[in-house]
Amino acid sequence: MALKVVGAGFGRTGTLSLKTALERLGVGPCYHMAEVFPRPEHIKIWHRLAFEHQIDWDELFRGFHATVDWPSARWWREIAAHFPDAKVLLSVRDPEAWYKSMLDTIYQPLKDPAPEGAPEIVRLQSEMVRKAILAETFDNRFEDKAHAIDVFKRHSQEVRNTIDPTRLLVFDVREGWAPLCRFLEVPIPDEPFPRLNDTATTQAMIRMMRERMPQG
Repeated sequence: MALKVVGAGFGRTGTLSLKTALERLGVGPCYHMAEVFPRPEHIKIWHRLAFEHQIDWDELFRGFHATVDWPSARWWREIAAHFPDAKVLLSVRDPEAWYKSMLDTIYQPLKDPAPEGAPEIVRLQSEMVRKAILAETFDNRFEDKAHAIDVFKRHSQEVRNTIDPTRLLVFDVREGWAPLCRFLEVPIPDEPFPRLNDTATTQAMIRMMRERMPQG
C-alpha cells in the first residue's frame, strides 16, 4: 500500500480536520501525530530518523493511504520523493493565528522534556519531537515570534516552489469540501466538513495521546 496523499503543512493548520476529512473521502487511514503515540515501534523509527537519518518509509506507512501533521511534515520533501505518484497537500493558515494556536496548544508539550524516571519510549518521543520540530524546524527559537512566523511562511513558499503545481493543493480548511474533493477527484459528501482544529479539541487530544502513550 503506497501513500496517495502527502501532507506538507505544519501542525496547527487544520491537520486533525484534514485527517478526518481524508478518511471520510476514502483516502485513509491517514497518519497523524495521534497515530505515533500508541505505537512504540513508530516512536523508535521516528527517533532513529531524527538522530541517525535512517528510515524505511514503506515500513513506517504500511497500512496508511495518507499522512498529515508532524512529524511527517518535517520530512515532506523526502516522503513526496519516495511516493512520486502521491498528491501533495499543503495546509495553510493565517500566520498570526497559527502562531497563537501553537502557543496555546502544542508548544508547551513539545518544549517540555520527558520527566525524570519516565519510560524510555516516552523519552524517545520527547527527544524526537524536540529535535525534529523545535530544533531543526525552528532553530530552537520558536518563542521568537517573528522568526517562527518567518519559518512558517518560508516553508509554505518552499513547498509551492518545489512541488509540480499539477500535483499540489494549497488548502485552507475554511474552504471546506469543494477544493479538496476536486483535487482528489471524489464526490463531495453530504455532510459538513469536519471542524476539529479549535484549541479545546486539540488540548483534549493531547491529553488523550498522553494517556495512550505506552508505559514501557
